[in-house]
Amino acid sequence: MSPPVAPPGWSRWLVPPAALSVHLSIGQAYAWSVFKPPLESALGLSGTQSALPFQLGIVMLGLSAAFGGTLVERNGPRWAMTVALVCFSSGFLLSALGASLEQYWLIVLGYGFVGGIGLGIGYISPVSTLIKWFPDRPGMATGIAIMGFGGGALIASPWSAQMLESFGSDSSGIALAFLVHGLTYAVFMLLGVLLVRVPRHAPGARGTAPQAHTGPQVSANQAIRTPQFWCLWIVLCMNVTAGIGILEKAAPMITDFFADTSTPVSVTAAAGFVALLSAANMAGRIGWSSTSDLIGRKNIYRVYLGAGALMYALIALFGDSSKPLFVLCALVILSFYGGGFATVPAYLKDLFGTYQVGAIHGRLLTAWSTAGVLGPLIVNWIADRQEEAGRHGASLYGLSFVIMIGLLVVGFVANELVRPVHPRHHVPAPKEAAHVQRQQSESA
Repeated sequence: MSPPVAPPGWSRWLVPPAALSVHLSIGQAYAWSVFKPPLESALGLSGTQSALPFQLGIVMLGLSAAFGGTLVERNGPRWAMTVALVCFSSGFLLSALGASLEQYWLIVLGYGFVGGIGLGIGYISPVSTLIKWFPDRPGMATGIAIMGFGGGALIASPWSAQMLESFGSDSSGIALAFLVHGLTYAVFMLLGVLLVRVPRHAPGARGTAPQAHTGPQVSANQAIRTPQFWCLWIVLCMNVTAGIGILEKAAPMITDFFADTSTPVSVTAAAGFVALLSAANMAGRIGWSSTSDLIGRKNIYRVYLGAGALMYALIALFGDSSKPLFVLCALVILSFYGGGFATVPAYLKDLFGTYQVGAIHGRLLTAWSTAGVLGPLIVNWIADRQEEAGRHGASLYGLSFVIMIGLLVVGFVANELVRPVHPRHHVPAPKEAAHVQRQQSESA
């Protein structure tokens, strides 16, 4: 499937909506916590077990992005979006079969493994293309698209809760909800497949991006040999672990925090909290990433990691005594979480250039795979152990939050160590020019 080249006069502002149609769909992953209580009740699962499809999905996201990044660069965004559509929708259909048969392993296989591949390929599918269309504002461009991934749960969370209420929260009701998700998202993602285009690189062509490959460039194979890549890997991993620790268990967490108060949180209100977190995640992706175009990538990550640690400290110390404080701090943490995702492609572009930024971004997302295991594992495992010890309420999460603060400090230090890439890692200009010419001839 050849990458579709934009015709003369094509507006670059049509590309972000194509990316949004995919990212809003795969962003449903952030609404997984809505399915956790019904699955635990219907199939007799623990909190740790019910997190497994989500954890595996994030692991496969990182792995498929890492191994598929070069294929996405070579085959273009339409191919990648098509693969994402097939895998993500098929994952829901397998999960529907698993829920119907009460075979949890099928849900893990479908949502986690097959759907996770769709997550990874879909997530990176527009990134390189957007940076090439918007070399003047890479933070804003990637933020617009990637905010869709953060905002997916804003739609999926109340939608899923309503379906479970209408269909029932038993295994057959869950199966029907999964089926509707799979079919609906297939149609919505198809819009992005049909709309996306890659830019012509002819200088001065109306409606197209300027020449993308300017300044020092680093190949994907060389990038992973630099300390800058691994410092950013740590930065992303720590920031994601801290955010995903709240996000994956958001609904039961807010319920637990205020279970012993005079104003407990209902199931509907908990789903609303998940939707609010999604809104903060989405707003952070466009707001903070656009800010990074003004103040720089390193400075914005100082905010994400430093202020994020402060927010966690406030929740640990005072969160159970003030519902507004708990919600506000969680929203800020999730805005930093989303902002970190949206800013990192531009950070990579600043350090390594646009030559193979999509492939480099894919490799960096293995940090997300690691964090997708660490965050839920830390929070769920500690909460399960605390519950076994007879504790309840906010005390289930105190130790987890202290660990998150420590991880954010580690990420802060790693960000301080980032420096410009040494010229010995740069791609020689003639080689890069030949690569660009080859890409253009293949796209023609």
